Amino acid sequence: MGSDMISRRTMMVGAAAGLAGCSAEPPQYTGPEVTRVQVFKEQRTMHLISDRNLLRTYKFELGFSPAGHKEQEGDGRTPEGAYRIDRRNPNSQYYLSLGISYPNADDIAAARARGVSPGGDIFIHGTPQVVFGKRDWTWGCIAVQNQEMDEIFAMVQTGTPIYIYA
Repeated sequence: MGSDMISRRTMMVGAAAGLAGCSAEPPQYTGPEVTRVQVFKEQRTMHLISDRNLLRTYKFELGFSPAGHKEQEGDGRTPEGAYRIDRRNPNSQYYLSLGISYPNADDIAAARARGVSPGGDIFIHGTPQVVFGKRDWTWGCIAVQNQEMDEIFAMVQTGTPIYIYA
């Protein structure tokens, strides 16, 4: 009976440690401030930069119709141009997410001139298991792997400029 108690205790401690790992906060970042994010859609490469120093590079997936600037809601495109990270969501349905300040005044005016909605809710976010490995599956967002999103979320703060290029 004594060995039975030890194995149950060991199992309980192991299970508790496993659950603690599942609910861990994203890592804390103590390095240089990220002063801008650069996204190159065609190359599927995102750079986190501090002044003139490249800190990290990531690969990503885009919307289902990635070529060109986002013109209207539902077009599957990622906007191109200068924006800012304008919000953080630690409870995103796509793991973690950082909001991009699309649409700006020019995007709204261009959409209104065409009689359409510019859309919105464009984010850098993680990747759910159901779409892992699929190419260009978002509605216009920038999707990275979840462990990369942990780093990005820790490093990039609200207000950081983001430049999105074709």
